[in-house]
Amino acid sequence: MKALEQRILSEGTVLNGDILKVGSFLNQQLDVDFLLEMGNEVKNLYDGQEITKILTIEASGIAIAVAIAAVMHKKVVFAKKNKSANVSGEVYSANVHSYTRNVDYLISVPKDYLNDKDKVLIVDDFLASGKALEGLVDIINQAGATIVGCTCAIEKGYQGGGDKLRKAGYKVQSLAVIDKMSSDGIEFRQ
Repeated sequence: MKALEQRILSEGTVLNGDILKVGSFLNQQLDVDFLLEMGNEVKNLYDGQEITKILTIEASGIAIAVAIAAVMHKKVVFAKKNKSANVSGEVYSANVHSYTRNVDYLISVPKDYLNDKDKVLIVDDFLASGKALEGLVDIINQAGATIVGCTCAIEKGYQGGGDKLRKAGYKVQSLAVIDKMSSDGIEFRQ
């Protein structure tokens, strides 16, 4: 998505530790109109495919997932990273490692929210090493649901997570794929 690439180049900042800061429009301050534009792009990518739910992980994935769900008219389910008093009953859970925080989480989704009849689109803001998406894949498999695909706003292609998921047989569609990134600049996959 060329418009996303342009926003990354004009507003993104490469930080130490191989982090891309895009908080001005994607994951802290939200440009809702632009998020809906990205949602329409994803809707076009999955046109004609049956999707019953969109699954993401808290917190930064929620905004893009809601935008996609709004244009597709689907429900969003998000995996929580921490135990919460308002989640009762049985849950599906998986361990994930956060690249940006360098922390391991036990993510969970109540069993009431996913089942074997669901056809699920996984959504997140970033795809780097793929650990978050692998955890969501694990949860969907525990539920016996079907994975329609995985979509991320920004994929760091050079970190291999997307390629690993593709080799495992999953459809992975990222709106912008970065092949190289440093303080000198960003190169996108063509």
